[in-house]
Amino acid sequence: MSSLVTKLTYRPLSLACSILGGMLAGVVFTQAWRLVGRGEAPKPTELDHDTREVLLAAALHGAVFGLVRAAVDRAGAKGYRRVTGDDPNL
Repeated sequence: MSSLVTKLTYRPLSLACSILGGMLAGVVFTQAWRLVGRGEAPKPTELDHDTREVLLAAALHGAVFGLVRAAVDRAGAKGYRRVTGDDPNL
């Protein structure tokens, strides 16, 4: 397949994977925070929470979203290559 066709067919798949990955990451983060913290994760503007707790929540949030996004994007690219035989990054 040509590079243009590959990009045009992979983009919708990549977008769908990103949306699903974001939703999955939200669920994973919520479950992880419940194991580490107490109740819902604090927002940075909630001043009744300790700064350390807010920063821990932000770090965990970033790590979980990065990990889940990379895993979902990688699975999508490998699945695309398996089905089409093309590398989605060409």
